[in-house]
Amino acid sequence: MTPVVVDGNSLSLADVVSVARDSAKEVLFSETAQKAVDESRELKLRLIATGQPIYGVTTGFGDSVTTQIAPAKAAQLQRNMIRYHLNGTGPLAPDEVVRATLLIRANCLARGNSGIQPAVVERLLDLLRHDVLPQIPERGSVGASGDLVPLCYVASALIGEGQLTFRGRTHEAGEVLAQLGLQPVALEAKDGLGLINGTSFSAAFAVLAAHDAHQLAVTADICTALASEALLGNRGHYAAFIHEQRPHRGQRDSAALLTELLDGSGLSLPHNQVVDLNDPLEGRGHGKLRRSIQDRYSLRCAPHVNGVLRDTLEWVDRWLETEINASTDNPLFDAGTDDVHSGGNFYAGHVVQAMDSLKVAVANIADLLDRQLELLVDEKFNNGLTPNLIPRFEDDNWEGGLHHGFKGMQLACSAITAEALKTSNPASVFSRSTEAHNQDKVSMAPIAARDARNIVGLTREVTAIHLLAACQALDLRGTDEMSPRTRAVHELVRSAVPFVDSDRRMDQDIAAVVELIRTGAVAEAAGVTSAN
Repeated sequence: MTPVVVDGNSLSLADVVSVARDSAKEVLFSETAQKAVDESRELKLRLIATGQPIYGVTTGFGDSVTTQIAPAKAAQLQRNMIRYHLNGTGPLAPDEVVRATLLIRANCLARGNSGIQPAVVERLLDLLRHDVLPQIPERGSVGASGDLVPLCYVASALIGEGQLTFRGRTHEAGEVLAQLGLQPVALEAKDGLGLINGTSFSAAFAVLAAHDAHQLAVTADICTALASEALLGNRGHYAAFIHEQRPHRGQRDSAALLTELLDGSGLSLPHNQVVDLNDPLEGRGHGKLRRSIQDRYSLRCAPHVNGVLRDTLEWVDRWLETEINASTDNPLFDAGTDDVHSGGNFYAGHVVQAMDSLKVAVANIADLLDRQLELLVDEKFNNGLTPNLIPRFEDDNWEGGLHHGFKGMQLACSAITAEALKTSNPASVFSRSTEAHNQDKVSMAPIAARDARNIVGLTREVTAIHLLAACQALDLRGTDEMSPRTRAVHELVRSAVPFVDSDRRMDQDIAAVVELIRTGAVAEAAGVTSAN
């Protein structure tokens, strides 16, 4: 297993996901980075010795910057700052988010600009190595001056205070550190501020949301391919010529994948074959087509919707990779010039803009698939399938008229989609003036990032319901003429969930297919090797 090396410069989004979702992943602190961190600390100590005021080191915080303290009080100031920010509320952040937060914070500090002790970075990595996770409430941060409240729960754990999750149970931090033979960090000037004055909690949610959104982009195309077959669609809508004339990369990639997925299908046909299915006019002034030559927008324009998500992710990934390899605290120490700089790198503007945009793009995928589902279940639009995809019964069968199939599933899907759409409201425009008007413009990045992750989860549920309905429709239509790749997806779903031959509960079906999507099994069955 290749270890993840923390050096402040080369951490990848894939590294973050791997550590977040694999508690056994090895993490190392680069020797070069250790040296840079130590040099920054030495500069801090020299500057303190001059007696000059240094923000957050020998002054108060935020609006209290006008209060200078003696260097002898600096360590106590850091401990007090951590304690007075321990006021988070709401649910605890999931374990994978906490692991990602620890890794990103360690990497940002490893750049060697923060003036902290190397032991701070090492102890963050020790928590990861032992899978000892601070319990972090999700709410309480406005995203500038960094994720102060959530990251204080990390800092509190490092000094041996607060609660940790270890081996599935809650323990006092000091007890766990002692059990593992780890000394609490003895804070010195700037250590606490370096830990909490950054964007790492927001970035953790953001990186995981973006990773899973890549997976949804692929799965949405797979869903569209299945729906096109179930509805006897026109796969000519995805012809390369069309999309080369409006050559957004994501749109072209989505259309290309749909073309590949539907290759060999006898249900979703090329445009010329759809046209040939219709009778010629033969001198008549008008006539009714037997098969429409053009599908509704939710099928025809699917690459135009999913392409936006794909293209959004391209720049979101780029911005997030910059963010997780950045010094995001204040002040920063330049060991090359012996200067200290006060600035605002804790302002998570790029994270919030990325997440507000990602929220909208992903919510539109939920809406797209919900519209396709409506076509599948509605006998007015599903080209001869049963109403609500109920089984077919003979006229004299007692069960006739007793079943409603996917009617309830469509209702649930609509509700989930509405929640995703509602949650896509941008957070960045709701900046609040806080902390005695010192923090008078703040990013709201943690709210946007948490919402983005929630929307990804909601859209995954919509996708699961869509897959179940599409497979039900294709069972009714007949699977023999499906393309090889869509048939493989159908077989995967059927290996986990049976055909709905009578009304029954389907919440467990949804959960099973959500797991197939989450693990990448759906993409793998379709022959898509990577969701990224």
